Amino acid sequence: MKKIVLAGGCFWGVEEYISRIKGVVKTNVGYANGITKNPSYKEVCTGMTGYAEAVYVEYDENQISLKELLNKYWEIVEPTVLNRQGPDIGHQYRTGIYFIDTEDKNLIIESRNEEQKKYDSQIVTEVEKLECYYVAEEYHQKYLKKNPEGYCHINLN
Repeated sequence: MKKIVLAGGCFWGVEEYISRIKGVVKTNVGYANGITKNPSYKEVCTGMTGYAEAVYVEYDENQISLKELLNKYWEIVEPTVLNRQGPDIGHQYRTGIYFIDTEDKNLIIESRNEEQKKYDSQIVTEVEKLECYYVAEEYHQKYLKKNPEGYCHINLN
């Protein structure tokens, strides 16, 4: 299985959306590329930890390519908006693609460059190596499956 971490605002909706994609075999929500060890949600919400709310994704390359997965990702983010997605504002709500396999970096950059052609404003989505990732508290995992009426900035219909 291939792995990648994607940030696109509140992680509840991103996880639900990504988990529905054919070929995605595992997801969980957590905190990517910050500076404190094992942060809590409350700490991440202060904006002082440097973490992005993110979704860890394992996918089967025989069913979906990284390029296809990224195309799906671009459909749900506003990549030219810094530190905000929908009504959620803060550094933790930035968009980001955090690669685990260095060999994925060039394909991710190509995908971002292709997406850039759709916008007049510069895409601000981070493309970085995943430096650290902490799984979020259990109540955040599969949140919208547990709470179907819960908040989501992404149209899941």
